[in-house]
Amino acid sequence: MMRCNSYLSKVCLGVGLLLAAQSVVADKPIFELIIRDHLFYPSELVIPAGQKIKLLITNEDTTPEEFESYELNREKVILGGKKTVIFIGPLKAGEYPFFGEFNMATAQGKIIAK
Repeated sequence: MMRCNSYLSKVCLGVGLLLAAQSVVADKPIFELIIRDHLFYPSELVIPAGQKIKLLITNEDTTPEEFESYELNREKVILGGKKTVIFIGPLKAGEYPFFGEFNMATAQGKIIAK
């Protein structure tokens, strides 16, 4: 009997921790970038300074593109027709440029933390 209660307690604790973790991730503000015609939309994305955010990037092109930023220390390839999530921050107020490495002449943008 004691063993069953111990097992059930561990299962309940695990479920509780999982729900708490999802709640923490869900509390992050979500911002979106779209890649279309080898461009980022919007090319300037304003986010709150001092707060971690969830960046959802959708690649509407048929070819892959890479979201890259030296200042944000992020690099992620997004296949054509796919989406990805990148967590950023918390950032100090300022501008943080990013680019698409596969189309550097056109795929340019910046995140502005205010």
